[in-house]
Amino acid sequence: MVKGMQLSTRVQTIAEGIVGRLGRVSLLEVLVELGWVHENNVDRWRRGEVDPLSAATSVDEDKLLEAAVLFEDWGRDRFNAFYDVPHVSTTRDRRILRFTADKDSDRLHLRYTTDKYRALVEASRPDLEVLEAKAGFECAECRRPDDWVMMDAGTAICTSCADLDHLVFLPAGNATLSRRARKESGLTAIAIRPDPRRRGRTRRLGILVEPDALERAEQQCFDDEELRARRRVKDAERRELLDEKFVQQFTTEVRLLFPKIPAERAGAIAQHTALRGSGRVGRSAAGQALDERAVRHAVVASVRHEDTDYDALLMKGVPRQEARDRIWQRIDEVLTSWS
Repeated sequence: MVKGMQLSTRVQTIAEGIVGRLGRVSLLEVLVELGWVHENNVDRWRRGEVDPLSAATSVDEDKLLEAAVLFEDWGRDRFNAFYDVPHVSTTRDRRILRFTADKDSDRLHLRYTTDKYRALVEASRPDLEVLEAKAGFECAECRRPDDWVMMDAGTAICTSCADLDHLVFLPAGNATLSRRARKESGLTAIAIRPDPRRRGRTRRLGILVEPDALERAEQQCFDDEELRARRRVKDAERRELLDEKFVQQFTTEVRLLFPKIPAERAGAIAQHTALRGSGRVGRSAAGQALDERAVRHAVVASVRHEDTDYDALLMKGVPRQEARDRIWQRIDEVLTSWS
């Protein structure tokens, strides 16, 4: 994006990129990628430590509302359905969070989604969170120690005071068991630990679930373990064949979109984008459907890293959005030469 690009274009470009990766997008995610609010402050907002969110943004409330209007206009043209699902806190009171002090509106909570992810958006609700307690922790309400801490409007309380002390801890590591236990449990909480190497970031340790729910989930896993083992073998064989075919198809789409791109470069982009488990656009719903926007996004990402000094700018400490603004003209030149 060239420097000084209109806000409407920036909002649309960012929103399209997120939809390409995730199949859905919210205004909050756009604000983060605009660089107006840091993810750490979003986490603090969800824990009730910041209220409203505008207290931690780099722009004023009028600018937030302007972005919200542009996001709404883009989404209504792009999708048949929209959702104004309120953002709620991860604290025990599950209160609706505010973006602004006195100008909040439904459009600030807007989310758009492809049909595949519609049910997830309609049911979206952030998980309760508990933090691993540090040595010597003492609950702010009952003054007793505990293994877990819940932040409630900036106050650290124990699981008993948070009405979660009847739950049991299930460590991360068995995705099937965790998914089933969570589905069976009427009340759950995500257990996390602050990452000492990355300030403001956390690492997921597992979940807290109801004891009966965990027993039912364990029985379900025991009953169909042999079937799931056979299915894993078949799925691995099928993925290997599908991946090879997908790389060929993605390469073809790249060359159709950019006829003058070197064949080796098109193949390299396809292989890099389609790498399983990478989280790249090639693994997204749009990428798997060979959507033109997803293919273009993959080529742009390749040019950004291979044909510009973007990575060097990041290493020098240049903010991500500013670095993108600086190199967008060079990206445009490369893409034009391949068109």
